[in-house]
Amino acid sequence: MTPLSPDLINRRTFLTRSAYGLGGLSFALLADRLLGAGADLPAEPGWRGTLRRPHFPVKARRIIYLCMAGGPSHLETFDYKPELVRLDGKVFPDSFTQGQQLAQLQNTVLKARGPIAPFSRRGQCGMEVCDLFPHIGALADDLCVIRSMKTEQINHDTAHAFMNTGSIIKGRPSMGSWLLYGLGTESENLPGFVVLTSKGRNGVQPVSARQWSSGVLPSRFQGIQFQSRGDAVHYIGNPDGVCQSTQRQVIEEVMRLNGSLAEEMHDPEIATRIAQYELAFKMQASVPELTDFKSESPAMLERYGIKEPGDGSFASNCLLARRLAERGVRMIQLYHRGWDHHSDIVGGMKEGALAVDQATAALISDLKERGMLDDTLVLWGGEFGRTPMGQGTGRDHHILGFSLFMAGGGVKKGTVYGATDELGYRATQDVVDVHDLHATLLALMGVDHLRLSTKFQGLDVRLTGIAGNVVRGVMA
Repeated sequence: MTPLSPDLINRRTFLTRSAYGLGGLSFALLADRLLGAGADLPAEPGWRGTLRRPHFPVKARRIIYLCMAGGPSHLETFDYKPELVRLDGKVFPDSFTQGQQLAQLQNTVLKARGPIAPFSRRGQCGMEVCDLFPHIGALADDLCVIRSMKTEQINHDTAHAFMNTGSIIKGRPSMGSWLLYGLGTESENLPGFVVLTSKGRNGVQPVSARQWSSGVLPSRFQGIQFQSRGDAVHYIGNPDGVCQSTQRQVIEEVMRLNGSLAEEMHDPEIATRIAQYELAFKMQASVPELTDFKSESPAMLERYGIKEPGDGSFASNCLLARRLAERGVRMIQLYHRGWDHHSDIVGGMKEGALAVDQATAALISDLKERGMLDDTLVLWGGEFGRTPMGQGTGRDHHILGFSLFMAGGGVKKGTVYGATDELGYRATQDVVDVHDLHATLLALMGVDHLRLSTKFQGLDVRLTGIAGNVVRGVMA
């Protein structure tokens, strides 16, 4: 640590410092090892990442993750099961479920439930997509659907945490935080990791801020939630009587004081504070321009299905996601809370599909027309799937098999990877778990998941933990 200047040495300072004893000395000696790379992070807002060069060829430069919070049914989206149609309303075969814990379906007669809507083959690839999603289906030749996902967590909050951080342990960094930490951001005026939320009319599942936490990484790498209605960021404007030049002087003085403290303490959170003051000042100019849709044509708003710009809808958030991607934001997450269909799956799936189908397809095709889809990875999916057995008028949570899709960013187009059994109960072919998905996403971004880590309490922490295999079969 930098020694104290002579004018700061006095009796009170001496007693304060010595009170920490040998424990404080030990911490000072081990700080770099305990904090890892985070201890020496520079304070500049344009963070360029800890990786000086990519491990693999870079296929994607940014990720737009469309999180369908609540768990959309794979059986009404991308996994058609004719045998389930045949068994609709009949007793579900015991051979699939014998000896298993079935969450809220204990001590009930399990009956098969077929899909609520038909499927059609779409595109030249002939991909089977539920008719509830005609706009997404029209882009089948651009999609890579994984039908063999599985996860470990059957409750929403822990399943979200597992899908975002690879762990249910609180304090683990989210996927976006890892990307920002390793690769940095291309934007000088906006956060590198932005989160937006919207909600449907039913099946609204709460989503906690832990899902975009930086965990054991310095807090500068956490996701920043933008508001979907009104001002995207609270207090984005100056109070009355405060001009920009005055504010600039205040910020510079605060940064000077923080800089002096940083030299003395070597605390990465001080570096975060310095960087965030500067970024906040720049956002006062960049955020209003970002969220002003006046430059978007009426035809573009109609294409996304936006009734009123900034109305808090998934459609408005999708257009904002494209604008964020254009401005160099590394990770953009859109949570649509509307898929927890324990009851009324007929109305719930129709409502959910209506809310996201057109806007999702518009985002993908818009990126493609702008030449951005090639290096933008779009990921669409929930934290788990839904049971092929009925639960009242809905479906229960299901972790043994579900679907998601990707587009752009180096994935194979018009591809279906993996499969579940004949009733959609269990992933059986080319099974992909969450760690495998994370390893693959990082690989598409040019990162070896085994080599992106940070030290915490003497251990190497990674997004994939000690697991994860890159799924080469989905990579172009």
